[in-house]
Amino acid sequence: MPAPSALVAEDESVLRDELCAHLSALWPELRIVARAANGLEALQLQERHRPDVLFLDIEMPGLSGLEVARQAERRQHLVFITAYDAHAVAAFERGAVDYVLKPYTAARLAESVRRVKERLGRAVPAPEALDSVLRELAAVAQPREHLRWINASSGTEVRVITVDEVCYFRADTKYTLVATAEGEALIRRTLKELLDQLDPAQFWQVHRSTIVNANAIAGVTRDFRGRVHLKLKARSEKLPVSEQHEHLFRQM
Repeated sequence: MPAPSALVAEDESVLRDELCAHLSALWPELRIVARAANGLEALQLQERHRPDVLFLDIEMPGLSGLEVARQAERRQHLVFITAYDAHAVAAFERGAVDYVLKPYTAARLAESVRRVKERLGRAVPAPEALDSVLRELAAVAQPREHLRWINASSGTEVRVITVDEVCYFRADTKYTLVATAEGEALIRRTLKELLDQLDPAQFWQVHRSTIVNANAIAGVTRDFRGRVHLKLKARSEKLPVSEQHEHLFRQM
């Protein structure tokens, strides 16, 4: 029996490489035959390679992961990589597809791999059942409006900062510090509130007290004890990464 094959579709290159690395470690027999950076490319590559499994980010440019799934071969097994929460879980749990919530852990991805292996030994879900699940997902998994700007205090001045300007957020007693290339300011939102409102593809929690803008990262270093630190493009300080979040940077 030939080794199973897979396509991985994720528009963020760092997350795409990280997912492929985790899959290779968890499932050495799996052949990752194609990697896609957007929905249209995913659709074209799945038609060319006809893989057994599709790992699809739901939010992608061009076509969403759901739209790719609707047009894909019905014999393929589907795993959605998604930032959507419990509102969509009921549809995922119907059994025709699997899901991994961002930011995922290696343990949760391992469980997904186990489920897909189990399904590969059984008949593929009927097209009608899969269509029903995809319709239900489309109804609940509408693109979320992410935070676009923040009102922050800097001395006696209140500044409007767009999220693209932010290098990182850091918890600071009663406040949260917002660091940009131009300076620092304070806001009254907690890190948890920010995580619920920021785009998870762009803003990553790297420490219990720190959220970093992935676009602001210049590089990754390790100190003499092996601890990971992030270098930033527009600021001189380095941000420590806790062991719990080091997996985000294994491919960098």
